[in-house]
Amino acid sequence: MTYRNPPTTPRKSATFDDYTLSEIRRAAATGIYDIRGAGAKRKLPHFDDLLFLGASISRYPLEGYRERCDTSVVLGSRHARKPIELKIPITIAGMSFGSLSGPAKEALGRGATLSGTSTTTGDGGMTEEERGHSKQLVYQYLPSRYGMNPRDLRRADAIEVVVGQGAKPGGGGMLLGQKISDRVAEMRTLPKGIDQRSASRHPDWTGPDDLEIKILELREITDWEKPIYVKVGGARPYYDTALAVKAGADVVVVDGMQGGTAATQEVFIENVGMPTLACIRPAVQALQDLGMHRKVQLIVSGGIRNGADVAKALALGVDAVSIGTAALVALGDNDPRWEAEYNELGTTAGAYDDWHEGRDPAGITTQDPELMKRVDPVAAGRRLANYLKVMTLEAQTIARACGKNSLHNLEPEDLVALTIEAAAMAGVPLAGTNWIPGKNGF
Repeated sequence: MTYRNPPTTPRKSATFDDYTLSEIRRAAATGIYDIRGAGAKRKLPHFDDLLFLGASISRYPLEGYRERCDTSVVLGSRHARKPIELKIPITIAGMSFGSLSGPAKEALGRGATLSGTSTTTGDGGMTEEERGHSKQLVYQYLPSRYGMNPRDLRRADAIEVVVGQGAKPGGGGMLLGQKISDRVAEMRTLPKGIDQRSASRHPDWTGPDDLEIKILELREITDWEKPIYVKVGGARPYYDTALAVKAGADVVVVDGMQGGTAATQEVFIENVGMPTLACIRPAVQALQDLGMHRKVQLIVSGGIRNGADVAKALALGVDAVSIGTAALVALGDNDPRWEAEYNELGTTAGAYDDWHEGRDPAGITTQDPELMKRVDPVAAGRRLANYLKVMTLEAQTIARACGKNSLHNLEPEDLVALTIEAAAMAGVPLAGTNWIPGKNGF
């Protein structure tokens, strides 16, 4: 009698999965690397790996509908004569006009203003729509210097010197020719329709001493009124934060690798930088070691999605967070209502990351005049304001449950981690234990 092994289900490789195989075939067929927008898609330790310890007998909770929980924050009080005063600790990150449409930039300004917070210009300069509808506008000063001029520096409410971005620390940005319209070309002093790659470093400094000189120049231009932020990509957050403080920054912004980008190489997005969660404790430690924690404010960005993320970041020691991708979704990007058109582009609403190609059906990451008409800045601004309101209420709910009358009173003691990796990165105990990996040599 002949015995035969029963048939088995074919097993695919975890290393050479379907996506990896498709990328190998694409590279072999085209000879070029892949470019896309958005942030890292690989699974990384994140705020979901942390939990709050609500109050019970050992802690006294606050009554949600009767007891106040403060959300306000002041940014830039170290040197600036006119620091930024925000009602909520959630700001809108820098996203350029060029990457985004004019109506989308206006909507961001409207939503931020309704919520009592700030928005940020991004690479490419300041648009009149954005300035006109943003009560508090942060002006980004980037290596490219696109659109930079002293008049707009003075019209801003704060200046953010961008040294790096979380999706591509050490790399410059990209803007493909199809998004460089007449207006974008004029603002950036570029030829229309020609691909543009931004510089990866500032042209007039080579180190922190030069950064200090540049910050002083910006203060002189703005009569010492405006707070000066320094933004770094999450790579060496302890040293970068310390050097930014020593150079004179009022605010340090640390952007983790879950942060998005308009466009760069996918190999960059997925393999350079550190998770946002891993960036926070070293940055806070640098401020504490310098005696500057809460004197120089810390903002983190990169994958912030809801009020729980906000509360966890503040508990770890930051002063505010910044959102980009989530803000675009709130405006209407990646909306399933345009699913058929996303399918025509070879993708789906929930995965669309070809923002650099300028064909976004939602009209947000495009310069196409017809697609831009789909964005109603007033309605989109209200959507963003609603989203920011919900995030704030969620964060307050958690803070009250922990017995705190201010979001800024949350602390690491309120947190535990679900994984060893998250415990080590955040510097909080593994749930059910007193063990913090890496502390006291263990």
